[in-house]
Amino acid sequence: MNAHIFREYDIRGLVDKDLTIEVVELLGLGLGTMIRRKGGTSIVVGRDCRESSTRFRDALAKGLTATGLDVYDVGVVPTPLTYFAANTLPVDGLAMITGSHNPKEFNGFKIGAGKTTFHGPEIKELRRLIEAKDFATSNKPGKVTPFDIITPYNHFIRQTVKVGRKGMKIVIDAGNGTGGAIAVPLFEAMGFDVVPLFCEMDADFPNHHPDPTVVENLQDLIKKVKEVNAEVGIAYDGDSDRIGVIDDQGNVLWGDQLMVLFSRYVLKESPGAAIIGEVKCSYTMYDDIAKHGGRPIMWKAGHSLIKSKMKEEHAELAGEMSGHIFFKHRYFGFDDAVYASARLLEILTHEKQSMSQLLSDVPKTFASPELRFDTTEEKKFAMVKRATEILRDAGHKVVDVDGVRVTFPDGWGLIRASNTQPILVLRYEASTEARVKEIQALIEKTVAQAQKEVGA
Repeated sequence: MNAHIFREYDIRGLVDKDLTIEVVELLGLGLGTMIRRKGGTSIVVGRDCRESSTRFRDALAKGLTATGLDVYDVGVVPTPLTYFAANTLPVDGLAMITGSHNPKEFNGFKIGAGKTTFHGPEIKELRRLIEAKDFATSNKPGKVTPFDIITPYNHFIRQTVKVGRKGMKIVIDAGNGTGGAIAVPLFEAMGFDVVPLFCEMDADFPNHHPDPTVVENLQDLIKKVKEVNAEVGIAYDGDSDRIGVIDDQGNVLWGDQLMVLFSRYVLKESPGAAIIGEVKCSYTMYDDIAKHGGRPIMWKAGHSLIKSKMKEEHAELAGEMSGHIFFKHRYFGFDDAVYASARLLEILTHEKQSMSQLLSDVPKTFASPELRFDTTEEKKFAMVKRATEILRDAGHKVVDVDGVRVTFPDGWGLIRASNTQPILVLRYEASTEARVKEIQALIEKTVAQAQKEVGA
């Protein structure tokens, strides 16, 4: 078994190479054991539309039921609907089989006990159990029961999200992932004029890769928004836990810009609330949260890590640049792109201003996209550690909650190791274009020095 499938906050690998039927059954035995030893008796399992996800469901369920767990199978659904099931059904754990936005030859598992997903130490414990074959046994295997979670999910959103004016034209690009089958009929039923784009599930992703953090993947959506004069365009990743948004002018709104909009409305109803962003988010977001009376908190990237921090800080909202948006305010605190869409549409249908006008008062900055520096799994964290030391020794002010973010009065630069790929993620932002280039030069010089010194 390839140890690299055990990531910081999920399990992921190449189908039929890293993730075989035998490995997946072992995952089921290990996860079932962890839930049983916590006193649990049942688990909810969902899957995405990849070809391997159905056979992986069978193998996972075989392992889970062997430990005595009952399995509620919610079928092919967006990842957030499996989370929703875990939060609304009397179950003791969850498993979502999904490759998310990764290429079609990959697949993975987002798993947990209770109502939230594992990260860090819990995933290490799962690996230890499997390697030791320290499994729970049961004289009576559990059973698998199909369960419709889509109907109660739709009912919840329609009951709790209050739409203003009807008939708003919106475009939804599901990237042939799981989101379109849920979002299109839901939003049509809520009174929107929905223009669907690539909303048929197709695990070959024939139109574009389902990753809304890549501008290239948003070009069809931008074109369609302009073509039909839509008020907003919404994109989902493969398993619909990440959202991308295009405004009425065809501009991309990144996760931190969406967070500015969402936080303003959350703080109207929950004054002083804690709101969490991750290290790649703009300083304008943190400043805006504070300006509107909130308590901004910078934290590590990663859905499980964010959810854990939200519980610790009793935060009402959290978000990442990548489009993971977590509403605890009026919701359950997990990342759900369809629900985030509903909250965005709720705001827009009660406002006279357009999407582009609502954020026109945010100070303009110059920022790079997320830049990727190829390295190896073995060297990436060592490089970040050395880069942190170099910047600190040079007298720079650094934040090291996740990688290293070097901060200046007029900007910042970031070096962090991806938890899911053998890369470093770099990003820079400043008040002027010239300053961005200066910060970029510092970061690139630091990465080059760290690479040389650790022999990457």
